[in-house]
Amino acid sequence: MLRKIIKSSSLIVCILCIAGSAPAKEMLISGKTMGTTYNIKVVAGHVQNLAMLEDKINKRLDEINQSMSTFIKDSEISRFNGLSNVGDKFYASDDFFHVMTVAESLYKLTDGAWDGTVMPLEKMWGFNRRRQKRVIPKKEEIDRLLPDIGFCHIEISENRYLVKRKTRISVDLASIAKGYAVDQIADLIKKDGINSFLVEIGGEVYAAGFRNDGKNWKVGINRPQKDSSFDHVYKVVKLHDRALATSGDYRNFFEIDGKRYSHILNPATGHPVSNGVISVSIVADTCMFADGLATAVMVMGAMKGLELINSLNSVEGLIVVKGKNGAFIDYFSKGFSKRSRKVEIGK
Repeated sequence: MLRKIIKSSSLIVCILCIAGSAPAKEMLISGKTMGTTYNIKVVAGHVQNLAMLEDKINKRLDEINQSMSTFIKDSEISRFNGLSNVGDKFYASDDFFHVMTVAESLYKLTDGAWDGTVMPLEKMWGFNRRRQKRVIPKKEEIDRLLPDIGFCHIEISENRYLVKRKTRISVDLASIAKGYAVDQIADLIKKDGINSFLVEIGGEVYAAGFRNDGKNWKVGINRPQKDSSFDHVYKVVKLHDRALATSGDYRNFFEIDGKRYSHILNPATGHPVSNGVISVSIVADTCMFADGLATAVMVMGAMKGLELINSLNSVEGLIVVKGKNGAFIDYFSKGFSKRSRKVEIGK
């Protein structure tokens, strides 16, 4: 058995590849993008021109990053955030417009639990950069920012332009941009004539077809605790033509006086979530949707989150809550099996 471990701040993916006698070959393409790494496995019955495919993948990832990275000063999202006049029309590229449209849908679907305008709060809490000393913001500082938080303050026109309704609104799509990139690379690979592959970017995954042994892809979810090793698998999910994304608070947080402060913020309060949910994994048709919904459920809490997941077609989820005694409590949607460590999801 060959085990490849892929590291991410929110999801640790362990792809379990069992050697078989099938003639198809598994080929790996890997690299760096969007401040993280990507790993792509393609299965083909004959030798593919990997160099050409890799060039296409890197070009496409560069386009997406140039559109949605808040760390690039002249990126599309940075230029939108820099608009100083309410009512100015910002004509968006296909990438940016599509992601903003899905972002609006997620905002409405989750009653604001997912909100791409919390960047000012992230800056105030210090989660957008590394620094030696963490300081808890004062209540009045947070309250001063809250009126300018809300995706509802952005108008998205069918004529492919965006308009700010408040000058200080700023957008950060980090919680869905990697998922979008996964979906786009999956589409690119399919157009190249490859039907079986696995795309992973920063821990977000889309699995198409089958492995070279003819079986479903297996993706492992890391045990959700700060001291767990990156190869400590908590659940294994079988995937076929599906996406998987996980959000958690166990890697990116800080502690002051014994209290943990998560990087996942509640847009309604401006404070880090503290509802006991430590990990949410979502299986869906697209990685962008799974990515955003996982973050939203972290904010919503176990009961409301599970209710939402169960109301959605072709969506499954696993919510992990840390009990008062430190034990993990699993909440499964209807399609997740409670009887086995190996959770099987697929078409």
